[in-house]
Amino acid sequence: MAMEVKTRHLEGVRFSIETRGHSIVTDQPVDNGGEDAGMTPPELLLAALGSCAAFYAAQYLKTRNLVSAEGANGVEVNVTAEKLKAPARIGNFVIQVECPVALTAEQREAMIRSVHQCVVHNTMTSLPAIAIELTTAQS
Repeated sequence: MAMEVKTRHLEGVRFSIETRGHSIVTDQPVDNGGEDAGMTPPELLLAALGSCAAFYAAQYLKTRNLVSAEGANGVEVNVTAEKLKAPARIGNFVIQVECPVALTAEQREAMIRSVHQCVVHNTMTSLPAIAIELTTAQS
């Protein structure tokens, strides 16, 4: 199943990103020429990873009846990473999952395995092919 996200330049270093009727805005901090009106693209990457990991953690708890459907709302995930250079990128990701219930050692290991199945995590660890296609205005 193909997914599509459209990104349009708004002004300055601000962009609108749209998919399936949803939209978000990215921007840069003031010290990088922006107005800080939204997350930066690298922050969105961390957000995608964190929300995907949280989904898998919550699903693990719900499918094993460790919490009620509402109880999984207590799952919290914090993702940190470092800015690296040569080439410019982010790396050294750490995903911290806060579970709303106590788990046995076996359940802890199973929860970690479940979070490792996150689609965003798997995409980032499997070096996806990325093609860049360029179109220009006709003169």
